[in-house]
Amino acid sequence: MMNEMNTWQRLGLNSQLTNKLAEEQIMAPTGVQEQAIPLMLEGKDLSVRSQTGSGKSLAFLLPLLQSIDLSSDNIQAIVLAPTQELAMQLVRVAELYAQVLPVRVQQLIGGAALKRQVEKLKLHPQLIIGTPGRIAELLKLRKLKLTTVKHVVIDEADQVFQLGSSKDVESVLFACSRERQTAFFSATYPEQMSKFEQRWMKQPDKVMISPSQRIPQTVENFYVVCEQRNKLDTARKLLRMIKPAQALLFLNDTEFIANWESKLKYEGFTAETLYGDADKQRRASTLGRFKEGKCQLLLATDVAARGIDIDSLPLVLQLDPAPDADHYVHRAGRTGRMGRSGTVITIVTPQELFIMNKFRKQLGIDLEEKMMFKGKLLSSSEINEWRRGNERVANYEQGRSLERRQGEQKSAIASKQTSPKREADEKKIKGQAKQQPAKPTAARSLTKAQLKEKKKKDNKNKGAPRWLKDKQNAQD
Repeated sequence: MMNEMNTWQRLGLNSQLTNKLAEEQIMAPTGVQEQAIPLMLEGKDLSVRSQTGSGKSLAFLLPLLQSIDLSSDNIQAIVLAPTQELAMQLVRVAELYAQVLPVRVQQLIGGAALKRQVEKLKLHPQLIIGTPGRIAELLKLRKLKLTTVKHVVIDEADQVFQLGSSKDVESVLFACSRERQTAFFSATYPEQMSKFEQRWMKQPDKVMISPSQRIPQTVENFYVVCEQRNKLDTARKLLRMIKPAQALLFLNDTEFIANWESKLKYEGFTAETLYGDADKQRRASTLGRFKEGKCQLLLATDVAARGIDIDSLPLVLQLDPAPDADHYVHRAGRTGRMGRSGTVITIVTPQELFIMNKFRKQLGIDLEEKMMFKGKLLSSSEINEWRRGNERVANYEQGRSLERRQGEQKSAIASKQTSPKREADEKKIKGQAKQQPAKPTAARSLTKAQLKEKKKKDNKNKGAPRWLKDKQNAQD
């Protein structure tokens, strides 16, 4: 254990944090943590790209917490997240490690009671984690001052700038100290990110963790082809066949989510939706039921699904293909986390097949078409192999049947070959029976006169006692 603690300490973390990491059974840093933590502790501007589930949260939260001046009551660091769920997840992690220092952490998230958040600001938080919209709102109301902020981290930066909240982000960044540290963390790196780096950073260091596969090898990727009108029936059959304990279902358009939810419930599934514009309480309760296993299916869009962290989520089902490869990476990142196995299945129409070919090339993954066959999800080669195996069995049975028929025919032929001899013997026996003269009976050996006399005596003795008849017969 000392070696692992020394590894964290070599990155620059203090003993309080390294002890807490050991207590949480986090023994060794990941690649992104090993590279990003020293740079964050040095106060450098930083742009980090690392795949989902690689440990980015600790890569910036740990150095932020350690950089807080505990003697000051000012807000010194701020973290922006694109969604309420991701922000709350970061708050929980930050509070876990902040207690050992101690650092005061407060969440400023849209959907929560504004008045309550304003009251909590009087407790002088030192680290704020929230969504750009709510923080910008508090700035506009002059309930929040960020001039003392020296560290700004934007998590899932690509999404923060793409969600139409760039004005809110800019207002937050303008409100912070000019002598601040700015860091962007994301799983993907769109082209426009370089523009934001140039605008908000000073010669940033870059950490680009690019594994051979942006999607873990423990995740299997398939797609199923059907017509648009058959997508619901296809999804129903897939879910009935696979029987996942839970599944996250992605749609591209929020206007269809309610329709899908009602239809899946009609089919007997426990399904709920996660809307991006739903209030915080409803979103939190929905996500809580899903994490607790009380809800089997959760329908969501890409924005709403950011921050969903289910350790053992077995299945991601894309009812619509991802808009691009980066979104596919984010969706697939909901399953197979931290080395666990997972499955991603996309339902596409024949017109959308080119998207699968594009993802296969861009992501370098084995993305194969599967078909539902005999209660299993099989590829065309596996189906052909099954059919060939059945043909071999059928041919074997046909051969055995042919052998049995041939044996019966041979027995019949042998039987016909021996039958003439039996017929000859039977004729011989019958001939001998005909030639043998009939034995004369006692009645035939008497003459007619003798028969007449015998008949006369029989009539005469009729009714005589038995002893008298025997005496007469003896005399005759």
